[in-house]
Amino acid sequence: MDTLFNSTKTNPRGIPEAPFVEDISVLFKGTGKNDNDFQLIFNRFQERLQKYKFMQESKQVTLKQLNTRIPEISQSLKICQLIKQQQQGDKEKEEEDDKMLFNYSLNDTLYTKATVKPSEVKNVGLWLGADIMLEYPLNEAIELLENKLNDSNVSLKECKEDLEFLRENITTMEVMCARLYNWDVEQRRNNK
Repeated sequence: MDTLFNSTKTNPRGIPEAPFVEDISVLFKGTGKNDNDFQLIFNRFQERLQKYKFMQESKQVTLKQLNTRIPEISQSLKICQLIKQQQQGDKEKEEEDDKMLFNYSLNDTLYTKATVKPSEVKNVGLWLGADIMLEYPLNEAIELLENKLNDSNVSLKECKEDLEFLRENITTMEVMCARLYNWDVEQRRNNK
């Protein structure tokens, strides 16, 4: 029984694969099946099912956060790249009158406008979360945002893979619990 739940098969992030037993009676071989044995085994399957469901909820929260964060990072990166592109264009044109108009969010429901002269932008402020903003030189900000975007995309891919793995294993555990319950009902019927 312990080897059944201590399987070495896991996904790449270490989530164990759900055990599946073709013949339920094998679980009770040598135990002389009594109600306590059944309840112990059934509870172990139920416990594993609940763990999978908890992990699934956690991954869904992570997925939601990533789906919010990635567009924000992408937008910030595009703005920084646009400013840098304008600066390189300014050096070629030598025009000082080029200004850019930005609409930006002060909070979730309040937006305002800012006029920026790209040739004067040396540093940009980036929100790092938890109400923390740091100022970075433009090139460092672009590099940081590119790295964060790549990391977030990798995390998103892994999160989706984990959710699919968990869905499959939740289904397997639900089927196993149903099979165990039905087996027990059949055994009780046969004993009467």
